[in-house]
Amino acid sequence: MKQKKIICIGEALVDRIKNKSNQEFSDFFGGAPANVACALKKLRVDSIFIGCLGRDDFGKKFVSMFNKLGVNLDFLQLDNYSPTRIVNVERDEFGDRFFSGFEAKSHQIFADEALSKELIKKELPQLEQLFLETRYLVTGTIILSSPKSAETIFFLLELANKFNVKIIIDLNWREVFWDYSSFSSETSKTEKVNLIKEFLTHADMLKLAREEAILFFENEDPLLISKQISKRPDVVITDGGKPVKWYINGLQGITEIIHSEKIVDTTGAGDAFLAGLISKLISSRYPSDELEIGDCVKFATICGLLTCLGEGAINQQPDYEKANKFFGSLIS
Repeated sequence: MKQKKIICIGEALVDRIKNKSNQEFSDFFGGAPANVACALKKLRVDSIFIGCLGRDDFGKKFVSMFNKLGVNLDFLQLDNYSPTRIVNVERDEFGDRFFSGFEAKSHQIFADEALSKELIKKELPQLEQLFLETRYLVTGTIILSSPKSAETIFFLLELANKFNVKIIIDLNWREVFWDYSSFSSETSKTEKVNLIKEFLTHADMLKLAREEAILFFENEDPLLISKQISKRPDVVITDGGKPVKWYINGLQGITEIIHSEKIVDTTGAGDAFLAGLISKLISSRYPSDELEIGDCVKFATICGLLTCLGEGAINQQPDYEKANKFFGSLIS
């Protein structure tokens, strides 16, 4: 049986992005695992999203959007008591965006913190069948900030290992999620970092930003980072508009980023990058030479760039034709 499906696990939320004056705002669908699932479908890769949304208006709109794109929601959970999370995204004096917190909640937790292992176990036969067809499981680390969702992701990681599904972790350090969580707000930064580093031992591939590499591993060399993790995973380090450093399939390299003066919004660029990389790893049956790996990473950077040419993490993700046309124009 061919393993070509991708399971994305974690948060789906709403990015409430303020304009340049920080007065008006626009709402966009987001959440790194949700972004990756959507970007993969646009690149013609079968994706499954496993997470929890509130049974509220935003949750309903999310479901509608997922269905329109064709993302599999067989294991999506809808919570009657916890709202879909709304993230406030503001601008500093230089116009750069930052997470400033969340819209006030009337309940103890947000829906993405309530992903239930018990509900998943009720559908275990169907889930095991799905894992037989799955190549990669993709997740982040925000899911660890809640004991309930953390328990669930560890259960799913065990299942992935049972079925030889490779695990991709996007570190995606967002301390504000931990600080606002009723479960982890009292946890020290050192404890959070150590918890995440332990979680990373499950990774077959680790994707992280340069500042995350320095915070968690005190260097930005992907090979040296890989050596610090027991499974010796592939490591990909992004750095905004600077070159991508990578260690993939025993080879190491650097891939330049394509620049554009038309960039509007960088929200979700890293998620589109990861989806683009995964799509190439699947189609190439995992590259084994430096040139081929470089092309895979270059395609991923194109997906990230095209996502930056408009607002919203999901709205601007390129489809298969657009991404490949752009890629073809560069290598022809």
